[in-house]
Amino acid sequence: MEITYELLSQFKDRMKISHSKEDENIKKTLSFSYAAIKRKCGEFDIATHEGGRELVFERARYSYNDAVEYFDENFASEITGLALDLYEGDLDETEVQS
Repeated sequence: MEITYELLSQFKDRMKISHSKEDENIKKTLSFSYAAIKRKCGEFDIATHEGGRELVFERARYSYNDAVEYFDENFASEITGLALDLYEGDLDETEVQS
């Protein structure tokens, strides 16, 4: 999924970034963060899954501030929680299909 203008705008509002000169870099940062969270936790739609979007924004914030190496340790419980949530969601969908 591509990072939409709406997601970019939400992140910039959160970070209190009012200019647009970094938009392409921020979109890349969000995209890389989304891919990293999906690798760790599983597939989710960033537009509709609030917990997943929150983690993507937090990782992007760490990356934007050149501190991404601290993200996994500081958000370990949230990463685990999202992974379990997504895993349990997969089980629910499998049960419905059976």
